[in-house]
Amino acid sequence: MIPLAERLKQPKALVADGAMGTMLFQRGLKQGECPEKFNLERPDVLEEIAREYLDAGADVVQTNTFGASPLKLAPSGLDGKTEEINAGAVRAVRRAVSGRAYISASCGPSGRLLEPYGDIGADIMSESYARQAKVLIGEGVDAVCVETMTDLNEALIAVHAVRSVSSAIPVFATMTFDATPRGFFTVMGTSVEQAVKKLTEAGADVIGTNCGNGIVNMVAIAEEMRKFTSLPLIVQSNAGIPVLKNGVLSYPETPEFMARHVRELLNLGVRIVGGCCGTTPAHIEKIRRAVDDYYNSADTH
Repeated sequence: MIPLAERLKQPKALVADGAMGTMLFQRGLKQGECPEKFNLERPDVLEEIAREYLDAGADVVQTNTFGASPLKLAPSGLDGKTEEINAGAVRAVRRAVSGRAYISASCGPSGRLLEPYGDIGADIMSESYARQAKVLIGEGVDAVCVETMTDLNEALIAVHAVRSVSSAIPVFATMTFDATPRGFFTVMGTSVEQAVKKLTEAGADVIGTNCGNGIVNMVAIAEEMRKFTSLPLIVQSNAGIPVLKNGVLSYPETPEFMARHVRELLNLGVRIVGGCCGTTPAHIEKIRRAVDDYYNSADTH
């Protein structure tokens, strides 16, 4: 496989995997439990999930490290195992994909609020992300994905922290937006334009959006992003907005429904298409087919 930075310059978009949490809940993760415990106790499960996404056609498979920064692990008493947790996650994916897909290291929010709204200083948050990034990059991941961010300042700190560890590693940065009467904003009030400009300045190589929306809204967000950047875009949509059915969260968007909108994303020049909450290997399989059909039909016309 050629390095990911080179692959992103090629015309054909990449397919990313789908939800991790959804798959872990199917395998016994309990509500409120730390998902990263699986990295220590059940790496075989992580391998199995990665293999399912690979078999569904994913070119990019993520590590189970969304909440594996020391700040985020601390409430579960696992911050002392930061290195073990992050290294274990990368190794599990590598065993499953063994050179057949790129490994993207997930870095999610710390769960803490920066001063003056919260009690965490920027330096402490930066150290937390840098410690996580050092392990992930040391284990040889192909990219680090700072994702599901709602606080732009936290996203920027995370991107800078990754960059402080490696100037060469491809960095993805994705924000989560909500639809409002005035357009799309994060819950902290950041607009799409602000996010795009600041993340680009911070040194992200790929920017985009994940979580919080179904595919239709994601097309609208990608369209807005494209106005402000020529960087590659990544979109990982939820399978719709979850509804509670008999006490269980259920996501309404079928694999077929999501796949029908992939063409719109590709027309906007989105370079990586995958899934977030509620998506499964079945969704990724249909997205894979839609991506292949898009380029095959382009070749034949």
